[in-house]
Amino acid sequence: MGNNETGQAKSTSGAKTTSSGKRRHRVLHVINGEHYAGAERVQDLLAMSLPEFGYEVGFACLKPGKFPFQRKATDTPLYQPKMKSKFDLRAARALADIAKIGGYDFLHAHTARSLLVARIAAKIANKPLVYHVHSPTVNDSTRWFTNRMNAWLERISLTGISQMICVSNSLVKHMETQGYNPALLNVVPNGVPCHGDLTPREPPKDKWILGTVALFRPRKGIEVLIDALSVLRSYGDDVRIRAVGPFETPEYEEKIKELARKRDVEDAIEWVGFSSDVNAELAKMDVMVLPSLFGEGLPMVIIEAMAAGIPVVGTDVQGVPEVLTEGNGLVANAGCAADLSNKVRALINGEEDWTSIRENAWQRQAEHFSDRSMARGVAAVYDKVVQNHEVADSSKVNFDTETPAAVS
Repeated sequence: MGNNETGQAKSTSGAKTTSSGKRRHRVLHVINGEHYAGAERVQDLLAMSLPEFGYEVGFACLKPGKFPFQRKATDTPLYQPKMKSKFDLRAARALADIAKIGGYDFLHAHTARSLLVARIAAKIANKPLVYHVHSPTVNDSTRWFTNRMNAWLERISLTGISQMICVSNSLVKHMETQGYNPALLNVVPNGVPCHGDLTPREPPKDKWILGTVALFRPRKGIEVLIDALSVLRSYGDDVRIRAVGPFETPEYEEKIKELARKRDVEDAIEWVGFSSDVNAELAKMDVMVLPSLFGEGLPMVIIEAMAAGIPVVGTDVQGVPEVLTEGNGLVANAGCAADLSNKVRALINGEEDWTSIRENAWQRQAEHFSDRSMARGVAAVYDKVVQNHEVADSSKVNFDTETPAAVS
């Protein structure tokens, strides 16, 4: 993807319609954009799937980083009303102008920071706003003050929200305990594309590759996986870790690699770094392990592994057990290296049937966690917004204000 200008946001003189004659609405998705992780992948997949259900998408990145270059929906308009700092709200005015002049009917925010800016922009532009709850903000990191501050900003920004989308039932319960109106809470599980027929594959006979994919930060529990690796190797199991993804900070990277040295498993871990082709990485794994400690709504990488027919070992946090039900995957106690190693050993020694788990997981993903089912669920929430609000005709816009250009 290049950075060529494709022109200013333009109004649509005539609203497009679907094949059934229904008016096609436009939605502006707002996100940070410095990473290409779970929330960004959800937004990307929705942009490609929602048109089937009557909704066209535009992207707005407040902190352009990896997303503008890693996105798959390259035909989707992309705007960059950049924030120079966490509390730089001038981007809200630019976002409001994009929404008005670009003919967007409402906004859809995906993170606490993007929610704050989108809320102000929606107020200025007089547009409805949808919020996608990907994880519990109050438990997003190990930084207590940051969590509390973000949760406070989230609460303020959700005043007057049109609808909220939660990626799991556990997140709905969490939002209800935080005092949010249940009538505004909708469950739409994450989804990924299906791969067609399941590729035949046999379990390993000797060496096992445990893969993990994440933006590595304290809540992802990579320390627990390293400890579990040490336990497995002490039993004589020939096990290695293939770790795919970047570290949140250089300091945390050094801390984790020092732990691997102390546990004497440094030579058994391959740090792959960021990869834009997760499916290619999953194909190199025998088991996908996500040892998260907290803060997971419904991890995309678990569903991607199921779609690829890779057995998954997760932990009992938030929405993970809603996906990895009996026979479809294994769930360990969060933070417990002994239990995590036991779950992996059960696959290695045949106590758990590796083949049947991968087949069941592949089937469950296709039936319940596809990109199409996710888009259908999101579109149903959008339908509520359209029904509950008089969405202004996108041809009635103000041409007196210049907007940031979209890039291709």
